[in-house]
Amino acid sequence: MTPNAASTSSGPSRRSFLASSAVATAAVAGGMPLLAACGGSDGGSRDGTTSGKDAKKILPAYVASNVVTPDIPSKNGSAVGFTGRLALADLKTSVPKKLGKGGEVTIMSPFWGSPPKDDNAYYTSMNDLIGVDVVWQNQDGNTYDQKLGAVLASSEVPDVVVVPGWNMTGKIPSAIIGKFADLGPYLSGDAVKEYPNLAAIPTDAWQRSIFGGKLRGLPMPSSYVTGIVPLYRQDIFEKEGYEVPRSCDEFLALAKDATNAKAKRWACLDMKWTAFNAFGVLSGNEKSLGWNEVDGKLVYRIETEEYLEALEWTRKLFAAGVVHPDARLGKSNAADPGPKFAAGEFLIYNQDSSQWWSRTAEQATQNPEFKIWGMDIFGHDGGDPALWAQNPASIFAFVNKKAPEAVIRDVLAVANVTAAPYGTKEYMATNYGVEGTHYTVKDGVPTKTDQGNIDVMNAYVMVASPAATIAHPDFPDVAKGQVEWQQRMGAFTKKPSFYGMQITEPARWTNLSNDFEQLEDDVVRGRKKVGDVQQAVSDWKSKGGDKLRDWYRKILDENGSAAG
Repeated sequence: MTPNAASTSSGPSRRSFLASSAVATAAVAGGMPLLAACGGSDGGSRDGTTSGKDAKKILPAYVASNVVTPDIPSKNGSAVGFTGRLALADLKTSVPKKLGKGGEVTIMSPFWGSPPKDDNAYYTSMNDLIGVDVVWQNQDGNTYDQKLGAVLASSEVPDVVVVPGWNMTGKIPSAIIGKFADLGPYLSGDAVKEYPNLAAIPTDAWQRSIFGGKLRGLPMPSSYVTGIVPLYRQDIFEKEGYEVPRSCDEFLALAKDATNAKAKRWACLDMKWTAFNAFGVLSGNEKSLGWNEVDGKLVYRIETEEYLEALEWTRKLFAAGVVHPDARLGKSNAADPGPKFAAGEFLIYNQDSSQWWSRTAEQATQNPEFKIWGMDIFGHDGGDPALWAQNPASIFAFVNKKAPEAVIRDVLAVANVTAAPYGTKEYMATNYGVEGTHYTVKDGVPTKTDQGNIDVMNAYVMVASPAATIAHPDFPDVAKGQVEWQQRMGAFTKKPSFYGMQITEPARWTNLSNDFEQLEDDVVRGRKKVGDVQQAVSDWKSKGGDKLRDWYRKILDENGSAAG
């Protein structure tokens, strides 16, 4: 396998970052309704959201990039796609002159793997391209929340701090508002046009970058289409004559037919995430997305019949013995499924869509018959699925509130380069490094060298990203398949009431639903009963869930709904 082709197939999640050093992002099509403003209501704490007229004054103008034309345009919230071979001579220039003024900028960011040396060729070439001396303070991504909390509680905050959405718990959101600068004077309205690649970031992603009533974040955009794909061994399906299932009953029947424990073959891993999608369960990725207004009442995902039905169906798969023993032992798909999937020990699993390409690439030479493909999500009863939108950005870079204008301008110069679109010199520099040193191009396919795999990791890509793209010049059919999958699923995707809003919950309720993921895993494996979930929901209501509902109700009443 060569970690070569640029893949930005779904919004970055902790799972996809830990699974790969590649950063996954995705495109957002169109804007969302701009809603009215709402402030905090929790005893003076800075929680709530900002949208509507107030947001409209804050948001950057959107100016679509025309530097590069994708082979497959965005549709129904999909990424844009590129299926052609890459010719270095044809790369476009999206930043014609250096905007950096030569200052030094320190950036603290999560890093998965071993950070390279400070003076490596990737860092020095990027700094020369931008005109800024970036000094990286890379921190272990696995323990980043601890380092983040300590740094934000101190007086020694770097010029830029990257904060993933999954680390925005406890006091972190309040610290973001207190410690980081308002970028509105530099980016709101037409001001962003000084940075054309930032102007081409979709409005939805900027909406998510508003914290405490100010535009504070530089976003990493992502598609609002779910990134969890039921991936399957298409080659084995064709060989055995299996049909791709179109309902939960068909899936179970297929799973029983395909499983032969004596021959060490099982149908699938834990299919809980696909079950949630098949039954139309609201998203669990971010707490605000788990709420939606139904018949005038705000309902949280765990209160719905669909939630219980999805768990019960997943439980049936385990009870029927069609789930691989590895998944029966642990949490949801915690181990790397690649080797046993390649060996044919199981035929279906659900994971981040980036694995569609990565599994293809790693098996291309050693197993030429291997073919992985994405199964369309089905409605549980055989009808159309009812899918829910993910938020359009989930990782942000923030600038220190104490930074002088010169430093802020230099940070924006960095972001304007890192947000360059696929097919530009700046994109190649950001994602691949220096030709010959970090990558080579053969037959239109860029491949990282050993040095490239050391130096060109998750650094500059964390500052800001372009509206997302899927581009696999080595496997164009996979790129086409991924984009078209997103387009088909996007047609069935709706936005819940709080889509796109950057909402900070009152601290006393932020951990209220934290134990449900473990409970779900216990229920589907038969260690707990569905009745235990119902009891946990009752406890959730009495311990603050109903009060939290009232709090969200106030936001909804003052803002209106983003549902669509």
